Amino acid sequence: MPASCHVDTFVLDNLPPAAEQPDFINLDRLGYPEQLNAAAELVDRHVAEGRGERLAIRAPGVRWTYAELARTIDRMANVLTGELGLVPGGRVLLRSANNSTLVALYMAVIKAGGIVVATMPLLRARELVQILDKAEIGLALCDATLVDEMDKAANAAARPVRIVTWEGLAGGDLGALMAGASDRFEAVASRADDPCLLGFTSGTTGLPKATIHYHRDLLVICDCYARDVLRAGADDVFIGSPPLAFTFGLGGLVLFPFRIGASTVLLERAGPPDLAAAIGEYDATVCFTAPTAYRAMLAKIDEYDLSSLKKCVSAGETLPRPTFDAWLEATGLKLMDGIGATEMLHIFIAAPQEAIRPGATGKPVPGYEARIVDASGQPQPAGTAGRLAVRGPIGCRYLADRRQAVYVENGWNITGDTYVEDEDGYFWFQARNDDMIVSAGYNIAGPEVEAALLAHPLVLEVGVVGAPDPERGRIVKAFIVLTDGADAGPDLAKELQDHVKRELAPYKYPRSVVFVDALPKTGSGKLQRFALRQQAEAEAEDATQGVNA
Repeated sequence: MPASCHVDTFVLDNLPPAAEQPDFINLDRLGYPEQLNAAAELVDRHVAEGRGERLAIRAPGVRWTYAELARTIDRMANVLTGELGLVPGGRVLLRSANNSTLVALYMAVIKAGGIVVATMPLLRARELVQILDKAEIGLALCDATLVDEMDKAANAAARPVRIVTWEGLAGGDLGALMAGASDRFEAVASRADDPCLLGFTSGTTGLPKATIHYHRDLLVICDCYARDVLRAGADDVFIGSPPLAFTFGLGGLVLFPFRIGASTVLLERAGPPDLAAAIGEYDATVCFTAPTAYRAMLAKIDEYDLSSLKKCVSAGETLPRPTFDAWLEATGLKLMDGIGATEMLHIFIAAPQEAIRPGATGKPVPGYEARIVDASGQPQPAGTAGRLAVRGPIGCRYLADRRQAVYVENGWNITGDTYVEDEDGYFWFQARNDDMIVSAGYNIAGPEVEAALLAHPLVLEVGVVGAPDPERGRIVKAFIVLTDGADAGPDLAKELQDHVKRELAPYKYPRSVVFVDALPKTGSGKLQRFALRQQAEAEAEDATQGVNA
């Protein structure tokens, strides 16, 4: 086995102990060599094999071939390893909406042997500081339009952070550095199991967890889910809404098309109307987004041309059967449901179009195994609800985190979902079994929102739970006890919502605020969130009955 290329061994040194890592199965069937650089495999291979003039990236004002993308990546890699001092194993934070510069930088960091830490553009300084400190990051590359929060985070971080910004198509400071850089760079000779990505995901406490992924992992999801379930081709045009900091977006909009030499459409603004319009404009054939977006596009489907679509992937939240049925009726296409996790990088249960069973998530992706287990980890018979356990060629590796022992049990990844497996091997989602709120595809930790609200001087106590919502699946609902003399009402509710938007990513704000005299608690004074969830469910049901009356 060749030695790791990493000079900076921080991530390697903070891998979970071998005994706490999951079982990795079916890697041999994929046939990866011991030495592998994912960026070279995903981009340079097409140039070397004569496909350099194929279109790789399309965006407003952008049409990059694989050859053009490769040259841009190489210039960036030379800047990273030269002026910016990146060494193999070093972490680089990327902050941008989905655009061609972000994708090129992503590949450049990996090609240079570095480790990408992509962040959602909506994150605020407070959240960015946690990432900077957890991953011990000293270099951040940031779209100039998003630099304000990045500057605040760097000033509050535990160690110095150099920020390099860009404008438009790699202009600004980054463009100046690239101006004299060579467009030839030899890919670092990384091992297949050298880390190249830290994917951050929030826990129910709001404290971020960093999931470690290897060079080979970026190919695994292409050669299992994308090849055996999605089954797209080189002439397909991929499009979607997930930020590339979500590994759902990274796979669907970058890795899957690049693996097969297809093209991707990158949208900085990807709300349902923008996405629907772009599908027609770019003749997109493969779409990745959450059920919420599919529902929103259905509402005005006659205004857009979606006729080019061939495959539509839904993940990030539960796919309601009515959404599946309505999309099928309107487009003739079956939504391809799937469940994935940042810990597992991408989708591990799904079904090809011809094998979809409406209402079910699907079966384990080839190369993966799944089963239902009880609280002690014992397998359960078909038809019994229990915890979903998964294993495959990819598994959870948290960076220096005691929660590793919670996610991995006896070699299996415990996803935090309650499922039922039927007699035919299809898996049916029942519920989340933790305090995470999944709203419109976003994971939101209730305690994190509580902490933000408690920072407001008029909030005495607060409990945050998810409440049913027909449009977003669930919304964040806050039950708030105010300090004496505070004036409960719509004005204060809006003030508190705006306060959360300033403190956290805006999508985390409570869309429903309820002022109460007291919160339900246990005898020891602990908040009874289950009681608040029951209240939220009852209020949502009452509201639905009122509308239907």
